[in-house]
Amino acid sequence: MKAQEEIKERDARVAGTLDERGRRAVAASEALALGWGGITAVARATGLSRKTIEGGIKELSGTVPSAPPGRIRRPGGGRKKTVERDPSVRADLEHLVEPVTRGDPQSPLRWTCKSVRKLAAELCARGHRVSHAWVAGTLRDLGYSLQGNRKTREGGAHPDRDTQFAHINAAAERYLAAGDPVISVDTKKKELVGDFKNGGREWRPKGEPEEVRVHDFVLPELGRVSPYGVYDLAQNAGWVNVGLDHDTAAFAVESIRRWWEHAGQARYPHARRLLITADGGGSNGSRVRLWKWELQRLADETGLAISVCHFPPGTSKWNKIEHRLFAFISQNWRGQPLVSYAVILSLIAATTTDTGLTVESYLDTNAYPAGLKVSDADMATIRLQRDEFHGNWNYTILPHAA
Repeated sequence: MKAQEEIKERDARVAGTLDERGRRAVAASEALALGWGGITAVARATGLSRKTIEGGIKELSGTVPSAPPGRIRRPGGGRKKTVERDPSVRADLEHLVEPVTRGDPQSPLRWTCKSVRKLAAELCARGHRVSHAWVAGTLRDLGYSLQGNRKTREGGAHPDRDTQFAHINAAAERYLAAGDPVISVDTKKKELVGDFKNGGREWRPKGEPEEVRVHDFVLPELGRVSPYGVYDLAQNAGWVNVGLDHDTAAFAVESIRRWWEHAGQARYPHARRLLITADGGGSNGSRVRLWKWELQRLADETGLAISVCHFPPGTSKWNKIEHRLFAFISQNWRGQPLVSYAVILSLIAATTTDTGLTVESYLDTNAYPAGLKVSDADMATIRLQRDEFHGNWNYTILPHAA
């Protein structure tokens, strides 16, 4: 026992300075010095296996060739790599994660999350002996990494898409150069009112997140809100009409009417025309009859010739209001439950940017019933002038009286 304790102390002193080959040689020397029973005693004292010590003795005695200088083990020594013992395992792993196998009805992971543990389990079911750690490392070696989806595809691009962009840009430049108003309009995503989870994070005391409801069920007494925005390009100013009813064309035009009465008319007292850039769908869509009918009413009330340029299908993200107003509103209320109308209006109105953005917000309690139809006879009364280029996207509605 005393000899074993002394070996343990000596091993502890030199263990940190020796590599695997040196420690194996020292342990073999200790075992040879002890004689009979030395291998067992050294194994207990150092924690090395008997097989390792026996291998060291063979190297010292010359029974087996030792490792060449600069190497810890002899060439070919150590446990074989998994791909060497099982050459087909890498190919089977690639087959499981190959994107085209998602639609393969024979693939066992066709509709499941391809986690490394599930991949390892499927490989084991095929007769391979691998761990999830080996799967993760091999996937990295093969050039795979954890990635999310990226929004890049915009559907079938319209052949006149770029030309329409140039048309909108040229029209906006003409209006701005003449001092006439140019506004970008759209409806922001509908929001639940109440103590519901809102995306994003805000600084709070550690371990004290704000508690919200588990399920996003509409509260009947509060409902949803539809923020309709008007962004004034020349003034870098936003105006948001927060509606409580349906997001219809009547609501959209009423929002523009309120902007003109509260802000636009004072900013552009001599304006005789207005340019609106809008998405091709939704409540202000290019094919919505009620949208044109309501714009005719607005033109008659204000005396403005209202020109509209719609963005091509699938390109709404290029509308100025999206990244100059709505994006900053979302940043300003991130992580804030929209518990009341007052909170929503305050968070919208408090939105600012380093470039000088200002925002006004108002609550619209009017009712806007859905399903209203505009007859052919009513459409015939609209003073609609279509542009030569894509008249369905670009048109002007003239007032009936100057």
